[in-house]
Amino acid sequence: MKDIKRLIPGAIISILLIAAILYFVDFQTLWNAIKTANYKILAGSAVLSFVWMAGRAKVWHTLLRDKPRYIDTLFTTAEGYLLNTFLPFRLGEIGRAFLISRKAGMQFGEVLPTIVIERIVDLAFSAGILLAALPYVVGAAGSERISYIVFGVVIFGLVMMYVLARNHKWALDLFNKLSIRFPSLQKFGGSFLESFFNGLGVITDGWLFIRFLFWMALNWFTALVAYYLITLAFFPQAQPVWTLFILGAAAFGGAIPALPGGVGTFEGAVTAALVLFTGDESTALAVALTARLYNYLNSGVIGGIGLMREGQTLSGIYQQLMNLRNKDQTENQ
Repeated sequence: MKDIKRLIPGAIISILLIAAILYFVDFQTLWNAIKTANYKILAGSAVLSFVWMAGRAKVWHTLLRDKPRYIDTLFTTAEGYLLNTFLPFRLGEIGRAFLISRKAGMQFGEVLPTIVIERIVDLAFSAGILLAALPYVVGAAGSERISYIVFGVVIFGLVMMYVLARNHKWALDLFNKLSIRFPSLQKFGGSFLESFFNGLGVITDGWLFIRFLFWMALNWFTALVAYYLITLAFFPQAQPVWTLFILGAAAFGGAIPALPGGVGTFEGAVTAALVLFTGDESTALAVALTARLYNYLNSGVIGGIGLMREGQTLSGIYQQLMNLRNKDQTENQ
């Protein structure tokens, strides 16, 4: 029941956004846009979908210090995105940390900070991309302020993680002093924090972090090209700068509470961004729906193959995650 209650705000936001989109869209225009789209260009974006997933796996593989096999990292990355599509509360992030820790013999707490770092830097890239596009966007007043705030918070978060990584012994000693009256918490928390700080140490390795940023930049460039091709298939007059704003808006839309997979928020963000350039809500929605399929393609194929080769199911992983959560709650009581 607690999980259901936590789902309600996101479900309300998704339903309201879907209703708003459907209210403004002309379905005949939408269908015509889908029929007349340039499918040769869309085929190119479909290929880039798999290139993007391979690049995203390389990003995470670098943060993991190349400890797992790359092929395991690739399948696990796709499995995580597939889990996020169907499971609430972005459990796919926890799921891929759980899965790769079993495959590579790493501790869960060591893997988790790599995902946190990846997501924080993702936010920095999305804020930077949005800021780069804003001077070319009419009617986006106020977005610049939000982007600066997000960018500032992200940089502050990275600096704090760096400080923690550099002073992990002090942080562990402080935790042990504060939790001395709770032996079970001290035992579990101390072990988790030790492995967490070990994973966080990637920030202090300059060459490793530079490699990570290189692969991350290349991965975002792949996404920009793919989204530009998707937009170009429906709007032949599309300019590359449109893609900067669309992708930045989509990234922020995904951070809003919603149903699993960002249903409604993703479509709303992409559609609204395109409408600022074109004024065509119906064709803009066609682009958003195609981008949704683009996101499902790589995780569905690669993630599905990964689950089958490991004998896993979505429901089975979900149950394992719930068991893991319940176990942690029991140990902390």
